[in-house]
Amino acid sequence: MKKKIFGVLLAATLTVSSLAACGGSTEAPAADAGTETEAPAADEGGSDAAADSALADKKVGVCIYQFADNFMTLFRNELESYLIAQGFSKDNIKIVDGANDQATQSGQIDSFIAEGVDVLIINPVNSSSANTITDKVVGANIPLVYINREPNADEEQRWADNNWNVCYVGCDARQSGTMQGEIIADLGLDKIDFNGNGKIDYIMIEGDPENVDAQYRTEFSVKALEDAGLEVNCLDDQVGMWDQAKGQELCANDLSKFGNDVEVVFCNNDAMALGALQAIQAAGRTVGTDIYLVGVDALTEVVQDVIDGTITGTVFNDHFSQAHSSADAAINYLNGSTNEHYIGCDYVKVTTDNAADILAKIS
Repeated sequence: MKKKIFGVLLAATLTVSSLAACGGSTEAPAADAGTETEAPAADEGGSDAAADSALADKKVGVCIYQFADNFMTLFRNELESYLIAQGFSKDNIKIVDGANDQATQSGQIDSFIAEGVDVLIINPVNSSSANTITDKVVGANIPLVYINREPNADEEQRWADNNWNVCYVGCDARQSGTMQGEIIADLGLDKIDFNGNGKIDYIMIEGDPENVDAQYRTEFSVKALEDAGLEVNCLDDQVGMWDQAKGQELCANDLSKFGNDVEVVFCNNDAMALGALQAIQAAGRTVGTDIYLVGVDALTEVVQDVIDGTITGTVFNDHFSQAHSSADAAINYLNGSTNEHYIGCDYVKVTTDNAADILAKIS
C-alpha cells in the first residue's frame, strides 16, 4: 500500500510547533489492566475550548498495549493533553492499559463498544490481531485510529478497498533501523573494529518479535551497515520484549560469553539500551572507547547519555507529532471527514551533534 509520509521532522534541528511540556521521566508507571489515566491539565485556554467545542460531548476510547512502556507513556500523556486542548472534555477521554495481554485488550475494546464511544484509538498488543479488531469496531460503526504498532499491508489494503473510517498513524520503523545503522557506519571501520577482524561484530536485542517495528529495526539497522560496504558478524540476536531489565540481562550474558569481541550493541528501543548500558558498565567496558551502543525513542535519560557520551546514539520517535496526528485523525472522522489510511511522520537521528537540541524539545 502506498504510504503517504509527512515530512514532519526533516532536519536535525527541530522546529516543532506547539510542543506541549511533556514529562521526560524514563520510569513509566505500572498499572493494572483496565486502569484509566487521569487527564492532565489542558494547555492554557483548553478548558474554555472544551466548554465551547462541539467535541466536548464526544467520547474517546484509547487502548494502550502497556502503560509500563516508557515511550507509550510519553505518547499517551501527550495524546490526552492534546485532545483536551482541542476541546474534548477530560471526563470523556478514557485511556486503558492492556497490560501486554491481547485478551485483556479485546475485552476493553468490547467494553468501549458497549459504552457507545464515538471514536477508538488503539495501540494493539498484537498487530496480528488487527483484522479481528477492525471487524469488531467497524461492525459497531465506530471510527478507528491505530497508533504506533502498524497492522500489515493486507489489513491496511482492506480499509482502502472497503472505504472504512480506519487509519494508522506512526513512523516507518525501517527508517529508524536505517538511522541506527548509519550512526554506527558513520564512525568508520577503523573506530569500530576493536578486534581487528575486519568485521562489525554485534549483538542485537529485539523488542516484541510480533511487532513490525522490532522486525524492521532489526533488519534495517544491519542492512544500513551492509549498504555502507561494511562486513557484519552477528554474535547473538535475542528478544528483550522492550524491557530494561531484560536488556540488561541479555547484554550481560553476551558480554560474558563473547567478551571483547562485542563491538556494537543494537537495541530496538531505549529502555533496553539503558539496561544494556548497565551491563556494559558492570563489565568494565566503556561506550565510545571499546564498545558502541544505540537505541530508539530518544527518551530524556538516553538523550542526556548521548550528550555525556555514555550512549553512542538514538533515534527520536516523535511522540508529539504522532499523538497530535492521531487526535487530528479522530477529529476528522468525528467531523464527517476522511483520512489517508496511512499517516506517517519522520524519525530523527540523534547523535552528539544535535542531542542538546533534541533534549531541549522533549524536556
